[in-house]
Amino acid sequence: MKHIIIVFLLILGGKSFAQTADINNFLVKESLLKNSKLAVIAADSLDNPLEKINGTYTFSVSGFTQSLTFNDGVAILPLPIDKSTFVYIKHQNDSGTHSKLLYVYKKDGNLNPFTISRIFLIIIPLIIIILAFAFKKFIYIAIILLLIFMYFSYSNGLNIATFFETTFDYLKNLV
Repeated sequence: MKHIIIVFLLILGGKSFAQTADINNFLVKESLLKNSKLAVIAADSLDNPLEKINGTYTFSVSGFTQSLTFNDGVAILPLPIDKSTFVYIKHQNDSGTHSKLLYVYKKDGNLNPFTISRIFLIIIPLIIIILAFAFKKFIYIAIILLLIFMYFSYSNGLNIATFFETTFDYLKNLV
């Protein structure tokens, strides 16, 4: 009986130290294997990689929950990217929600992820709407521009729900 209690205490003690490091920032790059997959790199606030991050962390990738296994601060997203697309990656922990909106441009088998400032998702439609109200002749052009903006976003994987989720996450983190 004494041995069972000792083993039980060792198991509980080992579990409490399993994941002590939080991921509060991350970078997204093309995987070194060039297999059309993205790598998520844990980073500090200055975008320096954190190699001490090891273990499994839960991320939301474009609305799908993924458990990513980090080894020396690097995890590979399991699904390959077959064409240029928007990717919204979000991680939530005790210190808040950390997310990035990326446009992954694929050309000749290479992936080039560009981080999109979410302020542009607010400013571009807002400017078009303000111009439409300021100049009545601009209203038809503004409607066409908004439809083109929405079509480009939607055809590249940024649906309306993700658009609003990114915008609200951005506004929530401003406060």
